[in-house]
Amino acid sequence: MISFFNEDISMPDLSIDKISDWINSVISSESALTGDLNFIFCSDEYLLKMNKEYLSHDYYTDVITFDYTENNIISGDIFMSIDRIKENSEQFSVSFDLEVKRIIVHGVLHLLGYKDKTNPDKLQMTSLENIYLDNFNK
Repeated sequence: MISFFNEDISMPDLSIDKISDWINSVISSESALTGDLNFIFCSDEYLLKMNKEYLSHDYYTDVITFDYTENNIISGDIFMSIDRIKENSEQFSVSFDLEVKRIIVHGVLHLLGYKDKTNPDKLQMTSLENIYLDNFNK
């Protein structure tokens, strides 16, 4: 089941059903099954606190993914900073809506086992993000 929540901010205006269908198609195309996925929108400060507490990182980030996947059933909690998403959309001159979807699929790709710590891994993840974002409107 795919669920969307908000913590200390207002829920962004999203097409929940369409995004849920898209997430299911991304997971299916990677030969996996959808389990329990929670997408939680929050502020920079909320995510910074989590970054410090759970990852010992003292910096802002746009997404933190907690992976509970077992037996190829993709499950997890994906926390996303609305503040970072807004800033990213301005920095990269893309719509807020597109950047939200990019961060959503980025988190899903992490749950599917993709990494982004090295340059080759980042290139692969960005390429997959672009492919899946293109598929969203098809």
